[in-house]
Amino acid sequence: MTDRKRDHLMRMFEAAVDAARPENCLPPHLPAPPEGGRVVVLAAGKAAGAMAKTAEDFYRDQYGLGSDRLTGIAVARHGYGQPTSIVGMVEAGHPVPDRAGIEATEKTLRLAAEAGPDDLVLVLLSGGGSANWIAPADGVTLDEKQVLTRQCLRSGATISQINTLRKHLSRIKGGRLARAVAPARLLTLAISDVPGDDPDVIASGPTVPDTSTLADARAVVERFRLDLPASVRRALDEGEETPKPGDPAFANAVFELVATPALSLAAAAKAAQALGYRPAQLGDALEGEARALAAEQVAHALAAAEDGAATVFLSGGEVTVTIRGDGRGGPNQEYALGAAIAMDGERNMAGLAADTDGTDGGTGLATDPAGAIFDGRTAGRARDLGLDPQGFLDANDSTDFFARLGDLVEPGPTYTNVNDFRALIVDRTR
Repeated sequence: MTDRKRDHLMRMFEAAVDAARPENCLPPHLPAPPEGGRVVVLAAGKAAGAMAKTAEDFYRDQYGLGSDRLTGIAVARHGYGQPTSIVGMVEAGHPVPDRAGIEATEKTLRLAAEAGPDDLVLVLLSGGGSANWIAPADGVTLDEKQVLTRQCLRSGATISQINTLRKHLSRIKGGRLARAVAPARLLTLAISDVPGDDPDVIASGPTVPDTSTLADARAVVERFRLDLPASVRRALDEGEETPKPGDPAFANAVFELVATPALSLAAAAKAAQALGYRPAQLGDALEGEARALAAEQVAHALAAAEDGAATVFLSGGEVTVTIRGDGRGGPNQEYALGAAIAMDGERNMAGLAADTDGTDGGTGLATDPAGAIFDGRTAGRARDLGLDPQGFLDANDSTDFFARLGDLVEPGPTYTNVNDFRALIVDRTR
């Protein structure tokens, strides 16, 4: 791949990420503090640190609030914390929850319950909040939630299906945080990381009515043949339903989106135009198996760009991987490997697939790669090194594959998350 195309792909990715950075998208949505009351900041997810810091700076700089009128706690994944002065900052496990998340969530629930009618509870949500806010249902242990999470991640279930299960095994998700906050005023500002931007799926919808049911959660268990301990099965069989539309807990609650995958793809399209490409949107809410979508999009891009114009095909959403091998990688890297195989020999094609949060699957560390960059020569370069691209794909070992080629995308934590970013260039003009 030429350095020029590599640079162009990275600039599109960076434009998408920048559009969703809290310091850029959050301030216009922050309201004035209540007269005489406090602002209670409760944040969770990969952007929680950056969102909390942005809100804290806003209320201190614009309104002069101190610790007597500003309080709260933010919980982000390990490596995603930000320096704050008043709002507490905790780093916790993701995607598998840990003890730090348990302790921070208990404090979050206490602060919510302490909020009075004169206070504003400002909930700042982003992708990853489901793992960071962890308050298991009565009788369910942290160990059991960890085992269940690992099963879900390997099953090929969508984020909506996983979160349906999470909501019914939690004391904070599925609208239950809103119950703890009531009757205080509640404003949720969210960065969407889910296909369709559904509020009750983002971070498992802690502040909005839950449209899923216990029966839906049990159906997820059956569909993916999850092996449940007795306590988890009991919670799904005998537990209390989550709050539904019309519940009085939501009478004083407002929910707003501050960043979405569509807005980030629009920013990438603008960057692409400035670089001389014709942008084409393939959708911001795509799901399915990563390798299957890769082959489908490569075929579509080649057919759609027959007029010869330099075109970049942009898409987002959240693809999944059904793990059958013992390699390392994530959905974006697996998409990249599947696409590299599908475009093998196409000299006019290149692409990038990366998670906008800066990490993609892997070991769960903030230093994991976000994705990979590839072109029609990638598979051939690999074979020249004695590597079998299909063998690596079969082993779900996309990280090692792209590491050997030097084609991993490794931006580090971006402190935001609007999920997958994919760009496919077809350029027969240069």
